[in-house]
Amino acid sequence: MMKVRFMERFTSLSHRIRSKVANRRLGAVLAFVAGAINAGGYMAVHRYTSHMSGIVSSIADDLVLGNIVLALSGMISLVAFILGAATTAVLINWARRKNLHSEFAASLMLESSLLLLFALLGANLDAHPQSLVPSAVLMLCFIMGLQNAILTKISKAEIRTTHMTGVVTDLGIELGRLVYWNKSNEARPDQFVKADREKLVIHAFILCLFFLGGVVGALSFSQFGFIATIPFAILLLSMALPHLINDLRDHFSQKSTL
Repeated sequence: MMKVRFMERFTSLSHRIRSKVANRRLGAVLAFVAGAINAGGYMAVHRYTSHMSGIVSSIADDLVLGNIVLALSGMISLVAFILGAATTAVLINWARRKNLHSEFAASLMLESSLLLLFALLGANLDAHPQSLVPSAVLMLCFIMGLQNAILTKISKAEIRTTHMTGVVTDLGIELGRLVYWNKSNEARPDQFVKADREKLVIHAFILCLFFLGGVVGALSFSQFGFIATIPFAILLLSMALPHLINDLRDHFSQKSTL
């Protein structure tokens, strides 16, 4: 009974009907996955692929230094991230129009499939390093864009999971509000500074899970290589598959009634 309830709660994380609690729980899971893939991916291909600030800055540096090939490589990585985010937007909006159960699960399913493909690339990396390493980098950038857009769409930009700059900034703002001393004889009611403790906790939790995921991902990749992505792919698959099955069931039941 407890196992059934756990599975129901787990699959509800990617349900089309959303709540704040579900958004934050999904954000926590995806932050862990993103931390693992970002840190583990660096161990595999020596590139961080989740934050575009560094990539855009490196493009500027390489252009100034005359490293045109590196600048082009950075631009292609940036485009891959953008395409990943755009793909999520297309999948979500299409599923919403069709009233599908997999409104958010489709993107998770695609991410899971790409992680499995990433593991397959790694199995052949030694044989074709010149072609497969750039492909792996672009795939990781696409995956990070894909995943970051999922939570951005779901939470209306309240939660992001693949880079921590915004999370740490919001965390710092709420900490500043928390320690601010409101003088009762000076502050008007509309000037009273109060921390959003709920927001403080969720951002701290997401930051910790991203870090924990990074540790797990780095250790896994250093020990097992590209195959370390498979458990994360299975995790995402287990969240997405029930909703896709429901869509297939509805599709065939509609056909049978025609």
